[in-house]
Amino acid sequence: MFLEKDINGKVRKGWIEVICGSMFSGKTEELIRRLNRARIAKQRVEIFKPIIDNRYSTEDVVSHNETTIRSTPVDTAANIILLSGDVDVIAIDEAQFFDNTLLEVSNKLANMGIRVIIAGLDMDFQGKPFGPMPMLMSVAEHVTKVHAICMRCGSLANFSHRLSTDEKLVVLGEKNEYEPLCRECFHEAIKKQK
Repeated sequence: MFLEKDINGKVRKGWIEVICGSMFSGKTEELIRRLNRARIAKQRVEIFKPIIDNRYSTEDVVSHNETTIRSTPVDTAANIILLSGDVDVIAIDEAQFFDNTLLEVSNKLANMGIRVIIAGLDMDFQGKPFGPMPMLMSVAEHVTKVHAICMRCGSLANFSHRLSTDEKLVVLGEKNEYEPLCRECFHEAIKKQK
């Protein structure tokens, strides 16, 4: 492991944090909260998002509750290293939309002494592990799973049920396209769609 030193000669210790869960569970809200706390601590932060996520804004990361933070959209995970500059904390939103090179990028950043905070869906609309998220969760020092509320029964929800019959893996959407469901309601909804 290669560790950089800060301006005072102290070793900077990096790590990876993953915030995961279903749609509407507060992942981005938690990511923004952690970044705001880092800024209060006078840490230098940078946030990235995939360029394809333009639902609310082309440049800002925006939660479903409309909390906003300025970000840098990138088309590949490799560009995160190129654009990160001299920072203490790097945040990555909607990580499921990146390819598996995000694992290598995140490890490299953490090994350089940077705190890496990643938020993303852990499962796709079919209830299967999504993109690089399972691998990121396995190497992260800290994993936080957040839950939405099931729109059908009020239990904790951890599945993102797609309301349309579109079979593409990536369909950007909001409340008109997806609903958070608990395990039981998710499997019931899937049966009805077949």
